[in-house]
Amino acid sequence: MSGFDRLPAGAAEVFGAGATAAEAYGLLTVDVPPDTWIAALTTARDELGCTFFDWLSAVDEPGTGFLVCAHVVSLSPAASAAPASVGGPGPATAVRRLLVRTTVPYGAAELPTATGVYAGAGWHERETYEMFGVAFAGHPHLAPLLLPEEFEGHPLRKDFVLAARVAKAWPGAKEPGESHEGGPKRRQMQPPGVPDPNDWGPLKGQLPPAPARAPRAGRPAGTATARPAGERPARRPSAPDAPWEQRPTEPPAGHSGPSAEPPATPAAGDGPPAEGGGTP
Repeated sequence: MSGFDRLPAGAAEVFGAGATAAEAYGLLTVDVPPDTWIAALTTARDELGCTFFDWLSAVDEPGTGFLVCAHVVSLSPAASAAPASVGGPGPATAVRRLLVRTTVPYGAAELPTATGVYAGAGWHERETYEMFGVAFAGHPHLAPLLLPEEFEGHPLRKDFVLAARVAKAWPGAKEPGESHEGGPKRRQMQPPGVPDPNDWGPLKGQLPPAPARAPRAGRPAGTATARPAGERPARRPSAPDAPWEQRPTEPPAGHSGPSAEPPATPAAGDGPPAEGGGTP
């Protein structure tokens, strides 16, 4: 797959006044004025043989506007291919690519729809409209394609704040971590990479400064705090080189565990044992 090596004539002669052409990375790119957008696409299809529509999208160029691009392809038989009748593999296809672009300003981001030239541009124009806000007049159904209908804004614009929590307040009645009984809520932390909404974003300079946290009162050196009743004292770590203490193998006095033998209880009527171990 390669791009057009050259046009049959100058860019202005092929695509009309104001058109320019340049090649980069093996792809011929033609820039046309917005009012000749449909005429340029028609010329690419009918005169250059670009009958295959690949994709259409836009690029947000700060300070310039939206650069709308259409990538079309010409599929024509290669002249060097041997016909199948003489033992060749059959007619090969030469693929040549062309990029047609135009720029619309931010204040008037609108172009006529290209669905009359390339029917496959319908979905691409819907995506470009919801992602960049570039409208296409005459589109049969310019409805959201990927985003929900209640979504606000155009996420691929460079002035769109991607940090949704900064650009728009939490939609719920309570903040995450806030008690529904009215108790204290947890400390709100700024996620990594999310700027302060009062320093960056659509609400810049419109919010009151964040309340400062009260400094934590330190304990004077050499003072001890009273331990609440029932609280166990902290364990003192043993010396790293001290040998382990040997635990007693015999149970302590009064131990009633399963390993302790109960004392013998003399039966009723038994007297003290006689001397010598005999029975009286």
